[in-house]
Amino acid sequence: MSDRFDPSWDSIIKPLFQSEKMQALSAFVQAERGTFQVFPPTDLVFHAFQLTPLDKLKVVILGQDPYHNHGQAHGLSFSVPEGMAIPPSLRNIYSELSTDIQGFQIPNHGNLTKWAEQGVLLFNATLTVRAHEAGSHQKKGWEMFTDEIIKAISYNCEHVVFLLWGSYAIKKSSLIDSSKHLILTSVHPSPLSVYRGFYGCRHFSKANDFLISKGEQPIDWQV
Repeated sequence: MSDRFDPSWDSIIKPLFQSEKMQALSAFVQAERGTFQVFPPTDLVFHAFQLTPLDKLKVVILGQDPYHNHGQAHGLSFSVPEGMAIPPSLRNIYSELSTDIQGFQIPNHGNLTKWAEQGVLLFNATLTVRAHEAGSHQKKGWEMFTDEIIKAISYNCEHVVFLLWGSYAIKKSSLIDSSKHLILTSVHPSPLSVYRGFYGCRHFSKANDFLISKGEQPIDWQV
């Protein structure tokens, strides 16, 4: 399992794996995989932690649940592999980027790996889901794991930007030390809420301005 995330996460993730709650969660997910199709594939569940080392972390974008249709989920929140249709929320994120970041060109794909490789941790509060059943692995233990990850980032890192979109993600603000980090919140970029404050939030330029003010390289948001 440890070969599925960058070694910089060892001191945080390995102790969590030893807990009874995580062992119960692992047994649940394995049982689900034995009976149902579960996304993402086993080797991509911790993909975000493989691509984004803890010591390179600059931005956190928290999602709620992996995509639940075939071929979409690859372990990065809001992202889909190249060749898959761009999901509506990601289309809206691209639209906001096109007005917020000068020169941003809306891509023809939804693969956000380039962000992850620059230090943007793209992870969901729940890391697995049963095929075609949104939310089916919520409240099975993943939230405990991912809450501990957020608290560990807050404690161990400096000057991280947390982009929390929607009421579910915003509730995680209580886990973050706002005296060390920048927390930016808005409604979710889904079509149901995007016009209620996501458009015009300028989170991407605000994130870069904060990183620059702390002597860090800004994120190249173009993918």
